[in-house]
Amino acid sequence: MTSTDPLRPLATRRSPVALTADQARRIALGAQGFAEPTPKGTVDRRHGRKVLDRVGLIQIDSVNVVVRSQELPMFARLGDHRRDLIPMMTKGGDLFEYWAHEASHLPVGLQPLLRWRMDDAREGRGTWKGVAAIRHEEPDLVRSVLDQVRARGPVTTSMIEGGGDRSEGMWGWSPGKRALEYLFWSGEITARRGPNFERWYDLPERMLPASVVEAPTPSPADAKKELLVIGARSHGVGTARDLADYFRLNIPESRPLLDELVDEGRLLPAEVTGWKDKAYLHPDARRPNNPRGRALLSPFDSLVWERDRTERIWGFRYRIEIYVPKPKRIHGYYVLPFLLDGRLVARVDLKSDRKAGVLLVQGAFGEDGIDEPLVAQELLGELRALAAFLGLDGVEVKPHGDLAPALAAIHP
Repeated sequence: MTSTDPLRPLATRRSPVALTADQARRIALGAQGFAEPTPKGTVDRRHGRKVLDRVGLIQIDSVNVVVRSQELPMFARLGDHRRDLIPMMTKGGDLFEYWAHEASHLPVGLQPLLRWRMDDAREGRGTWKGVAAIRHEEPDLVRSVLDQVRARGPVTTSMIEGGGDRSEGMWGWSPGKRALEYLFWSGEITARRGPNFERWYDLPERMLPASVVEAPTPSPADAKKELLVIGARSHGVGTARDLADYFRLNIPESRPLLDELVDEGRLLPAEVTGWKDKAYLHPDARRPNNPRGRALLSPFDSLVWERDRTERIWGFRYRIEIYVPKPKRIHGYYVLPFLLDGRLVARVDLKSDRKAGVLLVQGAFGEDGIDEPLVAQELLGELRALAAFLGLDGVEVKPHGDLAPALAAIHP
């Protein structure tokens, strides 16, 4: 599909690697797996592991207007495949769920690197104070819930005895749910998703490979450095904010750790034309030549989830409007960017109309200066592929957005 050239120049903190904006863009695409063709034939766990090796984690989100978000990054990189790939990988010991970049599916080997975060949750440090409060408010309930998981796990929230009633509001939790989430965030239990998106909780030693559970725990500083390196590998090149945000690390705390990684030769300092902040380059980053291909991206895809980075690299201003009142939305409720040949060229507001059996394009918008007929043709091809992946019969285009007429003109 594309050829690549290595980026392993000699560099010191005094002589950063100079990159053009176009080189940084291509490096980012290569790091995220968008510089090679989708696999031919049957897609299995090996392909899924390769994706996770590149992206490091897949963010989980509950919104199901098109499909659960976690399915879209795999489809964007692998094309058509069995839709239970992530559950297969989780059950097979490849993945686990924890709080990384929000709730995320992660390779099990990263679990030791997040134990400092589990300790923070257990002790109620930082953002975990609200979670840990139940440990002190209702210690008997926490012990009871842990005992029930130990005796009967895996269990769901509804299976917990003596857990109390759900509180008011959309995000209201029962005391039993709060206890489960505290135990989950503190690492005393872990969880997998069920077929209806529910969490099934159990002890780590029953859900995770023994090699992971028994692995030594690195110091918090060493663990955070490893996470920064993984963020750099998955970005290719990024600023301190970019790399820290990947695993939601504290940015001021991360800056000296990044300097240490440069001193150790594990990251290279870089300067990117047009970037106001200094950058860090992973030594194994490669620069694809003329990336080809197309993909519809989840709003929570790791290629675009850091909105300032997305605008800096692609000139693509992107804001998710789920929580914006409908009259104030610019592009729509659930809008997916469209990547074509290494550029973000359009966006579409999508909905799976499961009753009618169609993927509904509620709005289609092109970026300035695009070849509209070409973009529309490629976008329609990807929309049809996504509809087939979701088990829908076809695509329906609504007359909303500047790209909609070109889509409708070629859609029978």
